[in-house]
Amino acid sequence: MTAISLGMPSVPLQPLATRRRSRQIMVGGVPVGGDAPVSVQSMTTTVTADVNATLQQIAQLTAAGCQIVRVAVPSQD
Repeated sequence: MTAISLGMPSVPLQPLATRRRSRQIMVGGVPVGGDAPVSVQSMTTTVTADVNATLQQIAQLTAAGCQIVRVAVPSQD
């Protein structure tokens, strides 16, 4: 069997720059930054004045494994 080249380099490339150390913070109960693992996050797409739809979407994102859900609230409505 002949190997097929996918155009990937055979050895890992050197990073373009060294990564800057960051402080770890807690977002709710989820660690972010520092040596924390990458967290799964998303943002709601509902009209936030529709509270029931927004809460439903938050529940769906959580059930899908989302650890951080961001909600934009542009007005008090």
